[in-house]
Amino acid sequence: MNPSPNPYSRRAFLGHSAGGLGALALAQLLGPARAFGSGPAIPGHLRPRAKAVISLFQHGGPSQMDLFDYKPALNRFHGKPYPGGNLEIHFDKQAGNVLGAPYAFHPHGQCGMELSELLPHTGSIADDITLVRSMNTGSVDHESALRILHTGRFLAGLPTMGAWILYGLGSENENLPAYVVLSDPGGLPVDGERNWSSGFLPAVYQGTPFRSGDSPVFHLQTPSQVPSQARINQLALLKELNLHQAARYAENTELAARIANFETAARMQSAVPEALDLSGESAVTKKMYGLDNPVTEEYGRRCLLARRLVERGVRFVQLFLSGQPWDTHDKNAERLKGLCARTDQPSAALVKDLKARGMLDSTVVLWTGEFGRLPVSQGKDGRDHNRHAFSLWAAGGGFKAGYVHGATDEFGYESVQDVVSVSDFHATLLHTLGLDHRALTFPHEGRASSLTDVEVTGAKIVPALLA
Repeated sequence: MNPSPNPYSRRAFLGHSAGGLGALALAQLLGPARAFGSGPAIPGHLRPRAKAVISLFQHGGPSQMDLFDYKPALNRFHGKPYPGGNLEIHFDKQAGNVLGAPYAFHPHGQCGMELSELLPHTGSIADDITLVRSMNTGSVDHESALRILHTGRFLAGLPTMGAWILYGLGSENENLPAYVVLSDPGGLPVDGERNWSSGFLPAVYQGTPFRSGDSPVFHLQTPSQVPSQARINQLALLKELNLHQAARYAENTELAARIANFETAARMQSAVPEALDLSGESAVTKKMYGLDNPVTEEYGRRCLLARRLVERGVRFVQLFLSGQPWDTHDKNAERLKGLCARTDQPSAALVKDLKARGMLDSTVVLWTGEFGRLPVSQGKDGRDHNRHAFSLWAAGGGFKAGYVHGATDEFGYESVQDVVSVSDFHATLLHTLGLDHRALTFPHEGRASSLTDVEVTGAKIVPALLA
């Protein structure tokens, strides 16, 4: 090894590996925070409205006709054979008659958006959201539908939306991960860590999970039995060895990511506890998120943390639920009631809080699952999967406020008016961030791959969703 002082400085390492993808990855995450508005990382892109995204992901497929898409015909035909023609049934032997919507719908806001009585808090932000009732997707299976929603395709191993956004925009705060996953203390969601994978992008673009409790990030704090100077010496030697290896193997993005993680971790030791410390939040704010109620406290805490992270420059924050709780194959009405009681108030509070702080214009809040449910019963009181129609909502960041887009058929089975595919929505979301979905590409398997993969999906921006 070169005996001269600091032979493998950051500048020297980047110079040695300038031709490799590791250099690109390190430049994105380790370099000075790119000031928002100073120019996108990918040339040829657009003027942004948003600079961050908070994704409130609802695993399992929320029932659109019971929550967002009022269909009187369901109650008129309740218990009778479905009159609308053939249905694509996932569990065909369990298919029953039409299942009515168990809860009443009411108009909300000046826009008159009709929502289920289970969503009174979402109703209170109706004039701030875009509700898309005409979504569809390409799979009726959970895992592949999740991959379509997160990565644009049903195949495993592709980069997720958060990874693409980070690749396109870079980081705003070198002391925190730019892509943070606020995981459910109850366990991983279905499809696990694939939900926040960087796929074939350099590994620095994957999501960093934060846990609940005293140690939100694995292995971040120095063990109590290790003296501070010993830890400093260990890290200095480790850095020197890693940079030596990285200079020899510049094409190894996993190694580049590991080095980036070590440097970020050192800075995170002070930044993460401060970001996750809610003691400075007012009692009014905590109550708004439901931290005073055991039903809403856990989800509300994560929604509040999401706001604090975006406030500190994190690009993409994603909340997940354990398992797939919205998968209501039985006890549909009962389970929807419990899930809405848990998530409705915190989700709406996040939008209100961002708006009050002047952050909603620059932050997109997205509420969605991977697909919808069928208009007929499964067994006694459940609903089966449906890929032909589902609903989602988005707020802020250039989305049109107080707007309902598209429509499904009389029974909510199929999107029939102003249909929006998942890839169309991806293209539109990237547009709000100033990213051209056709230009945001990365070489993979001999072609320029992207989140929307226009040649396959035909993805297009939906101007009607934009303010």
